[in-house]
Amino acid sequence: MRHVANALKVDWDTSRSATHGVNTDAALATMKTKFNNLQLLVMDLINVSLQSEDHLAQLKEIFPDENENETLA
Repeated sequence: MRHVANALKVDWDTSRSATHGVNTDAALATMKTKFNNLQLLVMDLINVSLQSEDHLAQLKEIFPDENENETLA
């Protein structure tokens, strides 16, 4: 927000802002850590399928082709 205030040469009153007086740096650091440690279940499925002999068939089970179902019906 400071870069906008500098560009417009205006001082903004942030006293009524939802983040006024809040340690946003700590909140951002916490969220970055949570994001970096995020585990997606689909990634586990992909890793297992890539280690199998017929990984393409297993990947097709995880991510079915919608167009393929229409042509079979």
